Amino acid sequence: MSDHRNKAEKPVKSPCISVCALNAEDICEGCFRTGAEISRWGRMSNEERRAVLRSCTERARRMGRIW
Repeated sequence: MSDHRNKAEKPVKSPCISVCALNAEDICEGCFRTGAEISRWGRMSNEERRAVLRSCTERARRMGRIW
């Protein structure tokens, strides 16, 4: 029987797709993160990263990039 509580959780992967261009609203045209979110990503917990990914999805919808 394995005990998963002792296993370290893998870091949530960055949504970066190497299309790094911030628009006038400070949103990356590639991954839909803000400049601040991009800067902080490496210091965020997985919970914070998941929250950012949810925000990215909402931004992409608002920008008409996903439906």
